[in-house]
Amino acid sequence: QTPVTSFSLATTEYRSTQDGNKQSITDWHRIVVWGRQAENCSKFLAKGQPVFIEGKLQTRSWEDQNGQKRSTTEVVASNVQFLRSSSPDHTRHSAVSDDNLPSKPPVTAANDEATMGDVPF
Repeated sequence: QTPVTSFSLATTEYRSTQDGNKQSITDWHRIVVWGRQAENCSKFLAKGQPVFIEGKLQTRSWEDQNGQKRSTTEVVASNVQFLRSSSPDHTRHSAVSDDNLPSKPPVTAANDEATMGDVPF
């Protein structure tokens, strides 16, 4: 059986309004991860942790218990890279949120090396 996990990802963008105030705009995205990456996300990804996700959009449709048609669009991840937070106050960031994820990842030297990967910037 192939491992699978899903979680929500928030992307926040900060913009300046015409009157000079900063405004934050947050969007939530459902992420689905399969295979070994799903296992790593379940073990090491923590709520609020910055993460880089690469994948494709997939829309699913179904009928609920009341006969109503429902649909959702998810990101099916092909690449998940855990990122280090450079500061607690990001100007642009992506963060994970899910009650099923541990509050903190295990802290080991192997964890940092195994999860960071090559960040493309």
